[in-house]
Amino acid sequence: MKTFGQKVVHFNKNLKYTGALPPDFQVMNPFLDNPETLTVMQQFYNKFYSDTRTRKFLIGINPSRHGAGVTGVPFTDTKNLEKHCGITMKSARTHEVSSVFLYDMIEAFGGAEKFYSQFYINSPFPLAITRKGKNGVYLNANYYDDKALFSCVEDFMVESLKKHISLGLDTSEVFVLGVKNAAFLKKINDREKLFGTMTVLEHPRYIQQYRSKDRDLFIDKYLLAFSRGL
Repeated sequence: MKTFGQKVVHFNKNLKYTGALPPDFQVMNPFLDNPETLTVMQQFYNKFYSDTRTRKFLIGINPSRHGAGVTGVPFTDTKNLEKHCGITMKSARTHEVSSVFLYDMIEAFGGAEKFYSQFYINSPFPLAITRKGKNGVYLNANYYDDKALFSCVEDFMVESLKKHISLGLDTSEVFVLGVKNAAFLKKINDREKLFGTMTVLEHPRYIQQYRSKDRDLFIDKYLLAFSRGL
């Protein structure tokens, strides 16, 4: 029987988006773009998911170009991959705002080993999306930022969610990060019946950028929601 981690590695190695995209949007696939991403991603899942335990699902939006868009690990930049997970990435050095809050929360929970033994994090669109700005520079984009974009990627998102569930997830309650993300996922879930209760939590990026003074309160909110669900 494959471990949870082996199933995730297989999913990531075979992850490709070949669908249409509106003008000025691009999809980044770190598993194709950087050979070291595959290496550190496998190290992460072999270290924290080398079992067949069922886990709760934290659902993000889509990876950022500085977080999982580089490391292949959701909400994890290279600094936190090294500091909290003990895995060093030599070909890149990144800082991701969302990763700061997430790992502070993970430390409050009891550390990476304890957290990842009970939770799995990923996104309905599991690859980074970027959009060309007015100056020609590509910036992070969310799958719901553009109606045409969402129309292009929705079917792929549904299939990705089903594949995540098949890894061995407890779908009775899922934790959705981001209010707008939850609104889109609710419409999908009403149709597809993928999850039971959808508990909505503020997105780490929103907390860090706009509510940083209250970050300890948000950490407590996360931990309280988890304690009720475990």
